[in-house]
Amino acid sequence: MNTLALHGGPGPWILLFPLIWAAVVITVVTVLRRTVWRGRRGPWQGRPRQGGPAARSPIAMLGRRFAAGEIDEEEYWRRLSVLDEQFGTRGKDAVA
Repeated sequence: MNTLALHGGPGPWILLFPLIWAAVVITVVTVLRRTVWRGRRGPWQGRPRQGGPAARSPIAMLGRRFAAGEIDEEEYWRRLSVLDEQFGTRGKDAVA
């Protein structure tokens, strides 16, 4: 310590060390808040889906788009009839 004091001290660059540590702590806390503390394993997974497989069905997605106003009623019914043939409860061979 005496050697540094005799030669002018560490200089103003010594202030960078607390700033670097503050940046590291803020980054670690931010990553933990966005991933582990919210029940996710990493930022690459995005937001967790609600409702399981039924919420991801094409018919449910079409219903959400209609409710959000992205498509009109005519397009909704046209697409629903096509999706109902493939993914609906009636199936392909059932009589409507």
